[in-house]
Amino acid sequence: MMRAMTKSDEDRGITLRIAQEPAADELLARSPLAALVGMLLDQQVPMEWAFAGPYALARRMGKDDLDAHEIAAYDPEAFTELFTAKPALHRYPGAMAKRVQQLCQFLVAQYDGDAGAVWSGAATGAELRRRLNALPGFGTQKAQIFLALLGKQFGVRPPGWREAAGPYGEAGSHRSVADITGPESLAEVRAHKQEAKRAAKAAKAAAKGR
Repeated sequence: MMRAMTKSDEDRGITLRIAQEPAADELLARSPLAALVGMLLDQQVPMEWAFAGPYALARRMGKDDLDAHEIAAYDPEAFTELFTAKPALHRYPGAMAKRVQQLCQFLVAQYDGDAGAVWSGAATGAELRRRLNALPGFGTQKAQIFLALLGKQFGVRPPGWREAAGPYGEAGSHRSVADITGPESLAEVRAHKQEAKRAAKAAKAAAKGR
């Protein structure tokens, strides 16, 4: 289970470089909820923008961390304003504000607001994937990517975690945010995503031409 960083955590090298901003990455490393929110925001925007979002949101709320109970109970309109205030926290700030609030409401109802409990109680990789997949806004792909992130960078490795994460769990891959450890790997992951998009577009064009 992820928790507030301690000196021993630092000694084990639990350091993230996903957001490419030290303060934002430090929050992701110590806050399970921040990591989940970052993953939720990771669509239709650059990865580093998505994962810097939790830190920006916490600052706008006047806190040094995110609290599921507080977000779940927040006035929806006021919470949306936190996302839409310039600079907006996402390309689609209104929709993502709603999704973040729904995620937190689910965590409060199912896990008493403890985001880390989603994975701390999973006995196997398959169970962890089911738990992640049940979260609002988490489809199969997002669940697998986050599972790979937990295994590769947080040491959350229940039996079968790589298999449950699918291709994102492969060692040495550069497919997703789970593989980002700095600017160089970020560029490699971005190049992989762009190539995948080109291949999908070509396949779609070829199918239409048949």
